[in-house]
Amino acid sequence: MYTGVGTLYIKNHFVDLDQFLLAVKSMITFIYKTDKNMTQVTFQGDAVNISGTIPTVGSLAPAFSLTAGDLSDLTLASLQGKNVVLNIFPSIDTPVCATGVRKFNEAAATLENTVVVCVSADLPFATGRFCEVESIANVQHASTFRSPEFAEAYGVAIPDGALRGLTTRAVVCINAEGVVTHSELVAEITDEANYELALKAL
Repeated sequence: MYTGVGTLYIKNHFVDLDQFLLAVKSMITFIYKTDKNMTQVTFQGDAVNISGTIPTVGSLAPAFSLTAGDLSDLTLASLQGKNVVLNIFPSIDTPVCATGVRKFNEAAATLENTVVVCVSADLPFATGRFCEVESIANVQHASTFRSPEFAEAYGVAIPDGALRGLTTRAVVCINAEGVVTHSELVAEITDEANYELALKAL
């Protein structure tokens, strides 16, 4: 209920109208920005929100620092001068993610001047055990557990729902100059990425 110039009466309290309108404006701006930077994929057919924007072909790849299998920092700068394939997925403890690592490991054996990095929120110990059991030796594995900002920068963050905190499935290829040559945000998380298309971009 409006009670006078510059005053609003809400739930037995007088509220400064200018402050109220400023708060509403801030809320609308926040919602707009959030929606603008949000896209959706599906998980078993159900919508899943994804935060951030996946790098586009022709853009410079965002800098990152991930945790390698030996707990050291793995940065994009440390891979300078090499082609880089980022195979990003939710967790190694799922069949589709495990298949993706196996397929990229097989392909990496024949790639020149290329590093394939398999990225997930799994702890390095878990991914390391998988690689040891599966004799995975041609790819590197890295974790986002110390650097959640990676997921936002690469447009793969799951901000809410049952899968929040994990990364959605995507592949980003970066050339030796740090330019993105391929990016795929897989529409259905339980589907495999297009390996052939990614490898053609190298």
